[in-house]
This record gives sequence, C-alpha cells and structure tokens, in this order.
Amino acid sequence: MISYTIDRILEIVGQGAELVGAYDGDVKRIASLSDAGAGDLSFLGNRKYRSEVANSSASVILLPKNYTGEPKASQLFIRLENPNYALALICRDIENSLYPLPPAGIHPTASVDPAAEVDDSASIGAFCYIAAGARIGAQTVLENHVSIGREAEIGRECYLSAQVSVADRCIIGDRNRLLAGCVIGSDGYGYAPIDGEHQRLPQIGNVLTEADVDIGANSTVDRARFGTTLIQAGTKLDNLVQIAHNVTIGRHCLIVSQSAIAGSSVLGDRVTLAGQSAVIGHLKIADGTIIYAKSLAMRSTEPNAKILGTFGQNANLMNRIYVLQRKLPELFKKFEELEKFVKSQK
Repeated sequence: MISYTIDRILEIVGQGAELVGAYDGDVKRIASLSDAGAGDLSFLGNRKYRSEVANSSASVILLPKNYTGEPKASQLFIRLENPNYALALICRDIENSLYPLPPAGIHPTASVDPAAEVDDSASIGAFCYIAAGARIGAQTVLENHVSIGREAEIGRECYLSAQVSVADRCIIGDRNRLLAGCVIGSDGYGYAPIDGEHQRLPQIGNVLTEADVDIGANSTVDRARFGTTLIQAGTKLDNLVQIAHNVTIGRHCLIVSQSAIAGSSVLGDRVTLAGQSAVIGHLKIADGTIIYAKSLAMRSTEPNAKILGTFGQNANLMNRIYVLQRKLPELFKKFEELEKFVKSQK
C-alpha cells in the first residue's frame, strides 16, 4: 500500500507543473487510465491512449502540457513536459521504500579472499564469492550467490542481482545494474580449423563497462580474445542479449532482448537494436542507427541509418518492397488479362 499527498507528488516531479482542477485526498495506487478509480494516480505517456483520459476515473492524472481537456469534479490534472518520466520519478521513490538497500557488511556465508578489497559501506549477500585481488566499491550491493573473479573491479553504487558472474580482470563501472544470472567475461567464441578439428583460441582479454550501464537478466558479454570488450557509459542491455568478444558499444545505446552482436563489431553512440535483431562481425554501425526487430545488419552503416529485414536493407526501401508485395496478386491478374488481350489481337 502506498500513500502520497499531492504536495509530495509535486515535490517529486519538480518545478514547472501546471495544476488544473482539484483533489484533496491522498493517492493510494497507480493504475492505467482505463483501470484507475478514485484515489488512483494515472498518466498519459502514449498518444494512442489520449481518448481514454476523458473517461478515466483516476483522481490524479499526469498529462503533457499540450493536453487541452478539462478534469471532472474532484479530479486533478498535472500538466508536465514529460508525464512518463514524472511517473518514473514517483515509482523510483516507491521502489526505494519497497526495496530498501540491505545494510552494509559481509554475510557470514560469503567467501571473501583475504587479498580482496571490499569497501566498508558495501553489502555482500549470502553465498557470494569474491576472489583474490578483486575490489568492491563503496555502497555497492551483491545480492546472493554472486561470483567476482580474480582482480575484477566493481565500481561505486553498483547493484548485482542474484547469481551474477563477473569473471577475472573484468571491470564494472560506477552505478551499473547487473540483473539476475547475467555473465560478464565468459570466454569469447573463438576456434580455428586445424587438421580437420576445431582448436580453441584462448580468450585472454577482458570486459570493461563504463558508468551507468544496465545489463539485463541472463545476458552475456564475452571477454575479448585480447584487449577489451567495451560497453560505454549509459548503454542499456535488455534480458537475453549476447555481446561477443572484442565488440565496442558506444554511449547511450539500447540493445533489446534476444539481440546479438558478433565479434569485433563497433557500435557508435545512441544505436538501437530492437528485439531479435543482430549485427554480423567486424562491422561499424554509425551513431544513431536503428536496426528494427528481427533484422540483420550485414554491412556497415551511415549515421542515423534505419535497417529493416533479414538481409538488412534500408528501411524506406524495404517498406516500399512490402507494399509492392501486397499488390502482386493484382498485378499478376492484370498481366494475365493483358496477355489474353494481346493474344486476341493476333
């Protein structure tokens, strides 16, 4: 159960909010526009739900500043530049109360090598393992069953969920969030055919993530064959993402679930890979590129490119092809009619 006064909500969402209408109670729940009732807070974050605002029974609704409708009796509209982000700030405050950080200290069942360094303000949960030479930064949390390899470094204010593995010599930047079961620094996939057999190529590099990187549950980032697999600041990986050895990912990229990037490819800043998309090896994907869902980038791109389809064509071209494909039955019918007419004139 939550309880927020209007003053507290305004304190969280910041200055510049415009109030229309009035509601003198507390907010007890957050709900969608269609499900909300009295005492609930809702929001308009997507234009396609705009028509639902007028019929919503929510007591408080976060709206964009260009929304022109009027509230019902005992209903408050809070107009903001970004209602979606305002709701996120409120949910962040709720999250802090629902899931408070554990106290600093090392759980009795954790195994910490004497040669490891753990900041006094860090929290090390049950059955964690921290190897020799590893370093854990200030206010970092390791939930439980987390494994930190030899000489690995975990920065400040990181949060590592249950069963995360960070392998030897990998470096995790400040304020990273590594969700359950993700593996950082597993061997890259490298083999060479020798005399009819596949011989393993040792992977002796590491992984480096910069500040404010999120890596989703059961995602994997492979260590470099040599050198570093690099994920730069602000990039967010979804669940079930595969990053191969020696990949470089730029700043503030979004890599969505079940996507994969093959070895030695380089992504620029603000690149988006939608769900189940992929990049083959040794490509350069330029700043601002979007690779649509289930699409494959097979060649390097120019800045702000949009890639669509199995063979990774320009999105505008592929959309035209799809439109023409739908017209094929009609075109074949016209062709048959034209062929019959030509034959009849002989």
